[in-house]
Amino acid sequence: MSNISEIDKNFKIETKIGKKDIKFYCADSAPFKVHGVFKENGLYRRMPEDVAKKVSDGVYWLHTNTAGGRVRFTTDSSYVSIHAKMGSVGKMGHFAFAGSIGFDLYADNVYRGTYIPPVDITDLYEGTVELGTKQMREIMISFPLYSNVKELYIGIEDSASLGAPSPYKIEKPIVYYGSSITMGAISTSPSNAYTALVAERLCADHINLGFGGSAKGETAMAEYIAGLEASAFVLDYEHNAPTLDHLRATHEPFFDIIRKAQPNLPILIVSRPD
Repeated sequence: MSNISEIDKNFKIETKIGKKDIKFYCADSAPFKVHGVFKENGLYRRMPEDVAKKVSDGVYWLHTNTAGGRVRFTTDSSYVSIHAKMGSVGKMGHFAFAGSIGFDLYADNVYRGTYIPPVDITDLYEGTVELGTKQMREIMISFPLYSNVKELYIGIEDSASLGAPSPYKIEKPIVYYGSSITMGAISTSPSNAYTALVAERLCADHINLGFGGSAKGETAMAEYIAGLEASAFVLDYEHNAPTLDHLRATHEPFFDIIRKAQPNLPILIVSRPD
């Protein structure tokens, strides 16, 4: 465990959060652990930009949405704040902002609150989840399902301890590929996506490759997934197959590409997970 005094004290964030003792840290730095997304060309992404371009325009548009992204750490701070710099934000009439744009927080595997964005959000918002007593906790903050994130800063008490999270029991991620349901539509918070619920129940890392309306079983996507280190693969893009003939033409070849590359990988084929 690292004491917060060991981290650069010159790092400052302009904030409107009314905490006199708050200190912000970049989520990309140690001891924080980011899962499910990675930083490339100024945005968090779920897959490399060049690969997304090869798959389809829809996948390219959605691959920067941060569904499945998480940052994990331990702290004894009595509160945890965020300062999020956003790219595009997913404002939709049928989707709660808390799910499409919001972050949420679990402490010791218990939901403690959602950082609900303001109605007029453009490219920046902040929030605080109060945890009460000052004691060491395992913290997980889930990223928005249908928005882009440029930067995320975590704010805790200046005197608080800060450390790395415990490893997942299943460290190789479950990889999910599928439709908007896989991506998390229209969950009321990011951690309520079925992909996240299953992974957290198993204490497993996961990667969400759900693409609303754009999971069509493309060869380029299968080849990308085939190269990922995974504990299991969940294939559920049936909702996005435009016709039965399309499904017949793509489903078995998609499976075969992954099975050939990883003969022993557990693969779960799901039919329309409504």
